[in-house]
Amino acid sequence: MTSGPSTSSQPNPEGTDELDLAIDQAIAACGGDLRAAIRALILANDFLENEVSELMKAVSHAYVRGRFQSYTG
Repeated sequence: MTSGPSTSSQPNPEGTDELDLAIDQAIAACGGDLRAAIRALILANDFLENEVSELMKAVSHAYVRGRFQSYTG
């Protein structure tokens, strides 16, 4: 049984146990400090968004220079 508000109106997606475990691990990694865990997750998300942006730029430049061929199916 999980603590927190009831979500009976929403479907229970597969992998909820894994998600709960990951949440517990993130909180534990921050010494139980919820604000620190949220801060760390936001910073990690920002880092990953920047990485995706840089990769998209690199792929775009490569495509423009003819290094990638478009998929025609």
